[in-house]
Formats: sequence, C-alpha cells, structure tokens
Amino acid sequence: MKPIRKILLALTSVAALTLAACATPTPYQPADPKSSASFARGYQEQRIESNRYRLSFSGNTSTPRETVEDYMLFRAAELTLENGYDWFTLAHRNTEENKTYRTTVSRDPFYSPFYGSLSWRYYQRNRWSRWGFGYSAFDEVDTQEFRRYEANAEVIFGKGPKPANDAMAFDAREVKQNLEPRIVRPVAK
Repeated sequence: MKPIRKILLALTSVAALTLAACATPTPYQPADPKSSASFARGYQEQRIESNRYRLSFSGNTSTPRETVEDYMLFRAAELTLENGYDWFTLAHRNTEENKTYRTTVSRDPFYSPFYGSLSWRYYQRNRWSRWGFGYSAFDEVDTQEFRRYEANAEVIFGKGPKPANDAMAFDAREVKQNLEPRIVRPVAK
C-alpha cells in the first residue's frame, strides 16, 4: 500500500471515530476537570456543608433531558450513601436547555470558492442578463438545531426515615436501585 493511502486511511479512521464519539450520549462519569466549563460533560460536585452539596450533570447534544436528570439524581443517591446518610432532598433544582444552530450551504455545480456561486441571473427591470456572484437558486441551505441539557441542584442529606411531607425528599437506596439499570458507564479504554 502506498504511503499516501495509509495516511488517508488513518485520517479517515480518526474522523470516523471522532464522529462516532460525538454521536453517543454522555455516559455517567465525572466531568473532565481539564476541559473548560462549557465543554465539561458528566457530573460535577462541590461540598458546601457537611450534609449539603452543589451537584450538576451536563450532557452533550445526544443526551436526552431525562437521562441528564436521572444521572444527576443517581449521583445524589450515591453521594448520600457515601457520606453515611439515608435520604436526600433537592433544593433549587433546575434543568437548563442550551440551544445552538448550525447552518450549512450545499453549493451549485458552478460554485467558485473565490467568488461564491457563479450563476446565471436575469434582471427584468433593465431587460438584460448577466453572470453574477453570490448564492444561487440551486444552493441548498440547511439549518440544524442542537439541544444540550444541564441539571443542577443543591442536595441536602438526612438520616433515618425520609420526611413524609417533603415531595422533594428521596430514599437514596431506592433511587440507586431503581435507576441503576438505566446508567450507562464509559467504555474502558
């Protein structure tokens, strides 16, 4: 195999793996502390008091809202049990939706990368026609919307039976047991 073909094959493989990674939902994992806040995907936590944490889970554009919220609840249950408590309640719970748009233009066959689309245009007013530059009627414009979700809450831990009158109180063992089958962990490298 020629060296240039090997290089092209390697580049194609890397591009395919990169696209595949972007097309899969964010697994249940801690967010990478090295990435910037806008690109951190996974859960983040900060201890505020001995029985209180600030917790968030951020997914990519392939992660549904329900999954992001489930992963945040699952992490809250794990933290509760890890710290020796039985139940938790969520204060200031919120799920943010971030929308981004990407527009692509498929050019007509006469497209020139230096001047735009080269297309035949007819101007009725002066009754003359000429070649012009710009977008052609044959160009296809496609706009895609991408949604990304981030669930945030303050988690307060408690011991003993959970309060019966608090609708935002959860039994940590039950939450962990019920959500465990839905948790997708990262593939080991």
